[in-house]
Amino acid sequence: MNAAPVSRSQLEFYAQPSAMTSAGRHAALFKELPVDLAELVSVIQQLVIYDVVAPEFYGFSIPEQRQGEIHLRSTARILDRILALDDRPLSAPRPAEHRIAGRCHHFVVLLVAMLRARQIPARARCGFGAYFNPPAFEDHWVCEYWNEAETRWVLVDAQFDETWQRKLSIRHDVLDVPRDQFLVAADAWTKCRTRKIDPAKFGISFVKLHGLWYVAGNLVRDVAALNKTEPLPWDVWGAQPRENERLSADQHAYFSRLAALTTGPDISFDELGRAFHADPGLAVPAQVYNALLQRQEPFE
Repeated sequence: MNAAPVSRSQLEFYAQPSAMTSAGRHAALFKELPVDLAELVSVIQQLVIYDVVAPEFYGFSIPEQRQGEIHLRSTARILDRILALDDRPLSAPRPAEHRIAGRCHHFVVLLVAMLRARQIPARARCGFGAYFNPPAFEDHWVCEYWNEAETRWVLVDAQFDETWQRKLSIRHDVLDVPRDQFLVAADAWTKCRTRKIDPAKFGISFVKLHGLWYVAGNLVRDVAALNKTEPLPWDVWGAQPRENERLSADQHAYFSRLAALTTGPDISFDELGRAFHADPGLAVPAQVYNALLQRQEPFE
């Protein structure tokens, strides 16, 4: 990660809620939460259960009528569902069946939302985890927050509770994820383009989706997240390539520019904002394509 200075205005930008990370009418609930980062992460792990591994890891299969919970985008809607399942304070430990079904998106937006509610700069980052299925790099999102005491951005993977860590033999600190263990999309793109890592190692192994086109799609999602417009990991719009698309020379140049901007988002902060709002291939439209459900949906 670059050691470029971060301006106070940039930190203030990331310390304020976005449309996707505002708690809305549930804002008062955040005031009751612990201040300590580890405790806050523990709270989130009691609120969300990762649907794919729920039966094996937690002994609970998500009922068919609840499988749509993973598609909730905004913090406010996620909190609506959490409280519908169990209306106790958010810090109350919940059994597996009372946790909302989610994926990395839910863990990330909740942590980003809770940190921003305390005016701690935080942002969602889209990229690839090296710790799911080595040597593959699996599609993943984490939270990046500003550690004021250490004057640096720190990656936090709120998804990885003790069960996840034990099952996957995780050895690194999930509250300070090493940047060779989680590659933001720009770093993945650069390693592919310089032939340091085979593009076929990046994607989602269990559904056999991988390649440079996938990395390019995550670059677009990361640009959106850095502009505080946090999508679902499977939201598709604009410049994102089609599945298994062979990228043209123009596309290579375009995505290399996005990688340059998002490699050093603090240096490129202003340019990143201008590009996002001016380029129709980057700006998130009112309707996006949900690739899992294979349909257009309102972005809300």
